[in-house]
Formats: sequence, C-alpha cells, structure tokens
Amino acid sequence: MFRAIGRIFRTPDLRRKIGFTLGIVAIFRLGSFIPAPFVDFPNVQACLAGNAGTSGLYELVNLFSGGALLKLSIFALGIMPYITASIITQLLRVVIPHFDTLYKEGQAGQARLTQYTRYLTIALGILQSTTLITVARSGALFGSGGATECSQLLTDDSWYAILLMVITMTAGTGLIMWLGELITERGIGNGMSLLIFTSIAATFPTTMWSIATQYSFELFLVFVAIAILIMGAVVFVEQSQRRIPVQYAKRMVGRRTYGGNNTYIPIKVNMAGVVPVIFASSLLYLPALVAQFSQASNGKNPGWVDWINTYLVRGDHPLYMALYFLLIVGFTYFYVAITFNPEEVADNMKKYGGFIPGIRAGRPTAEYLDYVLTRVTLPGALYLGLVALVPLIAFAVIGASQNSPIGGTSILIIVGVGLETVKQIDSQLQQRHYEGLLR
Repeated sequence: MFRAIGRIFRTPDLRRKIGFTLGIVAIFRLGSFIPAPFVDFPNVQACLAGNAGTSGLYELVNLFSGGALLKLSIFALGIMPYITASIITQLLRVVIPHFDTLYKEGQAGQARLTQYTRYLTIALGILQSTTLITVARSGALFGSGGATECSQLLTDDSWYAILLMVITMTAGTGLIMWLGELITERGIGNGMSLLIFTSIAATFPTTMWSIATQYSFELFLVFVAIAILIMGAVVFVEQSQRRIPVQYAKRMVGRRTYGGNNTYIPIKVNMAGVVPVIFASSLLYLPALVAQFSQASNGKNPGWVDWINTYLVRGDHPLYMALYFLLIVGFTYFYVAITFNPEEVADNMKKYGGFIPGIRAGRPTAEYLDYVLTRVTLPGALYLGLVALVPLIAFAVIGASQNSPIGGTSILIIVGVGLETVKQIDSQLQQRHYEGLLR
C-alpha cells in the first residue's frame, strides 16, 4: 500500500490534482465554521455544548453539512440543495419529455440539464435558508432541550437582517456547488460526492468520543463492531453485479472486419446507491415539518399533530421503521426504473449488431433485461432497507441519532465514495503505465 501511495505522489499530474482537491476541501471545511451575519455565535456554541440536540427534523441536513447547519454558518445548508435539485431534475425526465430529449442529446443536452440543476439549487437554497432562519428565530431549532440561549440565536431579527442572512446562506450554497464542480473538473473524484464524504467524515471524531464518554466501553465496542459489519456488507454488495453476456456480429466495411467481440452488461445489485435512503428520509420529514409549524403555543395541539409527533418523528417507533423500510424498497425500484431503460439499451445493441446469446434482438432483449433487472434489484432494495434499519434499531436502544456518522446512511455514502475515488486514482495510474493502486 505504501508503495502505491509513493507512486501516486511521484506522479506530478496526479499529485497536483490531489493537492487541488485537498485545498478545496479545506476551504469547504473553513466555511462551515464561519457564522452567518447577525448570528449570536456564543449562544449557538452554548446550545451545542449543552447537547440540546434537534427535534429530529434537521439531523440529515446537519449530517451532510458537517455540523454547519446547527452552527448557522455561511455553509449551513451544505450540499443538500444540490442533491435535491439533481434528484428532481432526474425525476422530471419521466414527467417532462423535453428533459428526456435533452438527456439523449449528448454533451450539449447534459450541459443544459446541468444549468437547470444550478438554477433549481439556488431556488431551493433560498427556500431552505428562509425556513432555517425562521425556525432559528422562533427558538425551535434545538428542540425542547434548549436553555434560554437556544431561543435567542439571532442578534437582530429585523427584515433586512433576515434578508442578508438568506442571501448569505444561498450564496454559500452556490459557492459549495462551484467548489464541487471545480473538484470534478480539475481534481480527483466526483466533487459533490467528495464534499458529502468530507462533511460526514468530519463529524466522526466528535461522535466516537461522545459515545466513548457517555456510554460504557462495552457499548462503544458494540458500536464499532456494528459499523465494521455494515462496512463489510456495503463493500461486498457495492462490488456485486450481474454480468449479462453480449456478442457483436462481424461486419465487413471495405476490406476490414469490425465486431465479433464479446462483452457484457454489468447490472449492479445496488444501482440506486444511497438515493432511495435520502428519498425516504426526506419524505418522512415532511409530516414532521408540517406538525412543527402547526403546534399550538399553549401546548394543546390538534390530535393529528400529536399522532405525527408520536409515530413519525421518533425513529425508534415500529411504525416509523416499517414505513422507512417500505419507502426505501419502493424508491429503489422507482429510481432504478428511471435510470436504466431496458428498451433503450436493447435498441442500442440492435443498432450496433449486438445480441444476448439465446435471446432475439429487439423487444425480447428488452423484456429479458427488464426480467433480470427486476430480480437483481430486489436483494439490492432489501439490502438498502436493512442497512438503514440495523443502526436505527441499535441506536434506538440507547437513544442515539439514526443519522449518526456510524449509521447506515453515512457508511453507505463513505464506502461508496471511497471506492469510486480509489478506482479513479487507479485508472489515472494505469494511464501513466503504472501497475495501478488496486493490484
């Protein structure tokens, strides 16, 4: 391993890309500690030090922002607006034919879709920053466990102060989006994924130290064992795929023969990645968000508000777990269906003379691909649901957060991004006639 690392740093171009990526990551982490204008930073620090915690509504966003959300920093929204905008843009391909046409136009169409995603990211940044500042202004950001300081997080709540805070946080979202694109273009790996990786990994030391000090050493070892088991399962499943053999017929063009080679279509067990988990978490947060803004000041809430607070806010309730699992399974099938089109793959194979041995080209090939995809996706969907539920159940025993950095969602992202980044570094080494990092 040390020899491979030495080869990386002996390659000038690769060394420059890694250095550039680390520099952007450092800027990203620095922005997570700079408070937004008119934020009473000492009060925020007092609330965080007092372990007031949130009501469960902003835990996922806080995790993806590396803790910047609860600090009300200029990067408080983190990468979540861009993630949401990207998912919405992909979903619009199914609803709006124009988006699907742009997707099929190649590089020019992809550039237009990227531009739409940027506009939508800014719009979501404005919406989410306004919501966050409204909640912080009302004193409900840290839930019911906060002291007097937690209800006085802003030094000025006039309209121009609120407007400046919204502009600052939205600009921070745009800057994060630009930094991620810079990493993708000039650095190593996918920029947005690496920023999420950095945000989650940044909270690891604090969380591990908190578990070690608040609970027994035996329980700490149980946490570590669960994390290692989940990590092993994630690596195994993420590398698993069903390879469908494909043959190409020989063609004579002039005096040359083309085709005749054999290849395969790799269908991963988990083609959806962590997107279904984010979908399910976001959808389950919507009722909690509505209930939070519908609570009565005198404590006499409507019956439906109490029902939501009892069953859909607490992650340790069986109904919440069942809904969470079913939503993950459903969203996995839905997301795979819009990202992998068997008919389009079959048409492309037929156009270039490819066929699956024993399967006729055209519609029978599409039906076969759909048959395989449906059955391969089932274990992938169950795996995602179980990985998300196992830490939720384990952490509920001692009251820890389901979105802890050693939770299922976090490990899925960290392992997935880590594997992809290592593969990119290995391909860069192989292009420069080295034996590679993975060998």
